[in-house]
Amino acid sequence: MKAVYAGSFDCYTNGHHDIVRKASRLFDEVHIVIAVNSAKKRSYPAEQMAEAIRAALEREELSNCKVSIYSGIVAEYCREHEIDYFIRGLRNNLDYNYEENVANVNKLIMPDMDTIYFRAVAPAISSSMVRELHSFGKDVSAYVPAEVWERIKA
Repeated sequence: MKAVYAGSFDCYTNGHHDIVRKASRLFDEVHIVIAVNSAKKRSYPAEQMAEAIRAALEREELSNCKVSIYSGIVAEYCREHEIDYFIRGLRNNLDYNYEENVANVNKLIMPDMDTIYFRAVAPAISSSMVRELHSFGKDVSAYVPAEVWERIKA
């Protein structure tokens, strides 16, 4: 069984990494897809995040996980790679409501796709929180994998 965990991952946090760990125990193959939206400006280059995520996966020997950068509709990526499960992390009920809408749209594009939710271990951690703190010169190393910190601290 294959699953996709997609997001902007701008930047990839320990919360994201926890979801990947959980998914890697349940699925034979987990595709971590950095979804690029050309209308949005990234704080950290997608290629830089992909390198950092790959390094974190390698350090933890999560060999059934792979990282891709994709600029299309993620459900189409899933169709191309024969993936039937969409992984999402939930921090709170607001996330759930948002993610249910996304799951319903994905079902329109790929009716056989199922969405699997994992509870976040640290609901306060988000990419936007990390970016905000980092923009004010705060040390965010506790909120991101070491490999991500190495790339964003400059």
